[in-house]
Amino acid sequence: MDNLEKIVSLAKRRGFIYPSSDIYGGLAGAWDYGPLGVLLKNNIKSLWWKKFVLDRDDMYGIDSAILMNTKVWEASGHIKEFSDKLVECKKCHKRFRAEQLKEEFCCHVCGGEITEPRKFNTMFKTLIGSAEDSASQIYLRPETAQGMFVNFKNIIDSFHPKIPFGIAQIGKAFRNEITPCDFIFRIREFEQMEIEYFIKQPNGVLAWEKSFEYWLNQMHDWMKEIGISGKNIFDREVEEKDRAHYSKRTIDIDYNYPFGRGELYGIAYRADFDLKNHGLDYYDEETKETFTPHVIEPTFGIDRTILALLCEAYSEDEMGGEKRIVLKFNPKIAPVKAAVFPLLKNKPELVEKAKEVYAMVKKDSPAGEAGIQPAMFDDNGNIGKRYRRQDEIGTPFCVTVDFETLDNDTVTVRSRDTGEQERVKIDELTKFLHNAIS
Repeated sequence: MDNLEKIVSLAKRRGFIYPSSDIYGGLAGAWDYGPLGVLLKNNIKSLWWKKFVLDRDDMYGIDSAILMNTKVWEASGHIKEFSDKLVECKKCHKRFRAEQLKEEFCCHVCGGEITEPRKFNTMFKTLIGSAEDSASQIYLRPETAQGMFVNFKNIIDSFHPKIPFGIAQIGKAFRNEITPCDFIFRIREFEQMEIEYFIKQPNGVLAWEKSFEYWLNQMHDWMKEIGISGKNIFDREVEEKDRAHYSKRTIDIDYNYPFGRGELYGIAYRADFDLKNHGLDYYDEETKETFTPHVIEPTFGIDRTILALLCEAYSEDEMGGEKRIVLKFNPKIAPVKAAVFPLLKNKPELVEKAKEVYAMVKKDSPAGEAGIQPAMFDDNGNIGKRYRRQDEIGTPFCVTVDFETLDNDTVTVRSRDTGEQERVKIDELTKFLHNAIS
């Protein structure tokens, strides 16, 4: 069993990610996030929003609708250009993206002859309203970007931002993938964290290149912050023939997944393609100049981020003479930050004290520090099993209430990564955990 199979198994067993519609055999390209998966995803989104929106003075966050007027997709070129190259086996009739085939004219399932590639538009169609005709046909958005472009004028009218500035959002997008595969790497419903950064691009000046490099560096800083190792990351310049129809330059940031290198993030220079096609421009109130801004677009896929983090964190090692599986998440993104145990669950005095400590850790300490969220109370099984269970879900610290606690108000704090244990006073516990996590 390779690491991807082990990760998929752990993700289901421990409540990170489930196959969608599992009781009915699932649905290809669709996955559900369980309780721990939601916590992990929300931690990632919260940290991203803080870094790229809240901590900046030049970024405006929005949440645009998934359903949009079809004219948006006509103007953006998606209806005409948003496609993959599809081939079909003449023998078994299975369909593939052309790039998937190892041999150009041979089906890797049955060895049959393959048709010539043809364009396949990957946008999802649906109907709106009570009528079922061509006039009621719309699309689920294939990217979050257009929601930001069509709100460009609204942001200017409401906030009067000075160039350069950005619009950011986190949201769902949908693509009718020909062959979804590799767990949550290639799926039909996914979530993006995306920025459209608007700059002034004078003729003959390469202002966009400086902005492009700045945002590429910001993306690398972000990956480092959440625990994605630089040794598994590779910047790949996308050739013109492979770039999206709107892009003048694209770099894909690839990650070393268990199944091979694949795109994790991307950054594109969209020039003035989108704003010009939507008929939007910018009026500089100081210079009295009207122009169409150019755009740098850093794109972060949440699902692929989660897959990369699971791959980074997954480890099998030995601690205390026992083999264990452990997810070594960066504490800042770990689904559960701390777990609190009573040493024995059949001793009411220990259980009661442990629940008091848990409530304090989860909310506020006596010293007034903010609580640790999320925290977990666990009294199921013996202490060794609880440690192993918390290791498997990536909890960085376990707090045990024992008989010594009843005498001197100290607890044992055990580190996930080293197994080292330290006695900490209860009234200093929240501060200790905050410092250790940060």
